[in-house]
Amino acid sequence: MTLSILWFILIGVLWTVFLVLEGFDFGVGMLLHVVAKNDRERTQTVRTIGPHWDGNEVWLLTAGGATFAAFPEWYATMFSGMYVALFLVLVLLILRISALEWRSKIATERWRAMWDRFHTLSAFGVPLLLGVAFANLVQGMAIQVVGRDGAVVPAQGVQDSLATSTHQLTGGFFSLLTPFTLLGGVVVLAICLAHGAQFLALKTEGVVRERANSIAAPLTAAATVLAAVWVIWGQFAYVSNVLAWIPLVIAALCLVGSAVFSQKVMRSEGKSFALSALGIAAAVAWIFSAMAPAVMKSSIDPAYSLTIDQASASQPTLTLMTGVAVCLLPFVLVYIIWSYWVFRHRVGPEDVETNTGLVFGRIRLNENFLAG
Repeated sequence: MTLSILWFILIGVLWTVFLVLEGFDFGVGMLLHVVAKNDRERTQTVRTIGPHWDGNEVWLLTAGGATFAAFPEWYATMFSGMYVALFLVLVLLILRISALEWRSKIATERWRAMWDRFHTLSAFGVPLLLGVAFANLVQGMAIQVVGRDGAVVPAQGVQDSLATSTHQLTGGFFSLLTPFTLLGGVVVLAICLAHGAQFLALKTEGVVRERANSIAAPLTAAATVLAAVWVIWGQFAYVSNVLAWIPLVIAALCLVGSAVFSQKVMRSEGKSFALSALGIAAAVAWIFSAMAPAVMKSSIDPAYSLTIDQASASQPTLTLMTGVAVCLLPFVLVYIIWSYWVFRHRVGPEDVETNTGLVFGRIRLNENFLAG
């Protein structure tokens, strides 16, 4: 196995960890006004992700940084071609960070309700946009190779012109929106929604837990059906790699198992959540299997596809990255496991303290805003 293939797999692993961990964070945000009917219950709900959401989000930055370092042309082609969509993702993530960090800074229900609405909005938007982006990677995009003079290189001359040309999305923003890619966005959103309901059933007590359990079963079943339609469509229409069937079948079995264990007669909150996480991991493996050996497929002509070898950085760069990852990754994993162990207990209504935020209109100059 070459280092470029190793890093292609590692980037897939980074996206897997991000979607498994941040997926339930997004689901909690989407369900904030469904499982919680008042301010105190919303505070209880938000507290379930309070110790983890920012650490989970780091995996997105790590995946982006690893892509930039290991596959600079993949990063450049993807970020320039999907500029508007990724800019929207960034804005929504900033809005979500503000909602989580600032909701307790002012001691009024109106203030918290405002940020809770922003939290829900961003929680819906990010997985939807990321789903559209992943679906484009499976389907292929209107990519061509363009020379320095701005002229498109003929498909038969791509190999000889790579030193003086770049891969570019020439189809424009709206070429990214097709029935398949829009369904991909809905599928990722639905999976995160079901994942969030299962997490809340696992991490809360009282009426919030009861409501989460009551909606986890139908949400998981709906997400499983939508995911089945989308991956079978993608496998037959856009994927030529027969090995992609392996993660597809695993993902299907895990999501079906998660749906079964979320039903009232078979209910097991831990098993349902664990199978949902495994289903997400297998689904990401299917997406990366569907892309290979390209990192970005061209829907115009396969000759324009950007392959793993064409997009990879130099061998010294990949060697250095591999050494750093081997040395640091164990510490990161130990920290994550430790943090989830420390905050493993359920959050009940009695754990919600009276809000200690600042009183609006009485905030003095030089008040320590972060202390609230």
